[in-house]
Amino acid sequence: MNTVDLLSITPFDWRSIGTALICGTIIGLERQLRGKPVGIRTSALIVLGTYLFIAGANTVLTPGGDGTRVIGQVITGIGFLGAGVMLAKEGIVVGVTSAATIWALASIGVSISLGELLTSIKLSVVVIIVLVGVDVLEDYSQSLTRGVHNKYRDWRGRNNRPTRTPTE
Repeated sequence: MNTVDLLSITPFDWRSIGTALICGTIIGLERQLRGKPVGIRTSALIVLGTYLFIAGANTVLTPGGDGTRVIGQVITGIGFLGAGVMLAKEGIVVGVTSAATIWALASIGVSISLGELLTSIKLSVVVIIVLVGVDVLEDYSQSLTRGVHNKYRDWRGRNNRPTRTPTE
């Protein structure tokens, strides 16, 4: 067995796998640095897994087959994964942004499977701009922290305060 055969991963390609790992790492790093669910490993695996499912399905499609059905099934599965990171506490639902990030990660995996490698990297940067940009806007504008967002900050603040021991 020669080196070419050993390194061959047909029907997949190393450039797409590398792009999937880069895109997942870009978004996962932002999430992990902020202490959010869905860090680097999870993000990279979601993008990579989505790419592998779609690219693999494209190789087994029959002439009358419909590749969009595979994408639809991946979206359904990702929806369940996203639902798993959402929690409700004291009437406030948290983790919705992480769930939406999972969905965006999967869509980037689809983009990679369509051969749009550079576009996928650009889309990863757009996701980061949204995640970080809205936080920056919220820090500078009180009108963006009304309603549930204000309750969430209050709830988060209560749980992060140090509790006193009975001897204090």
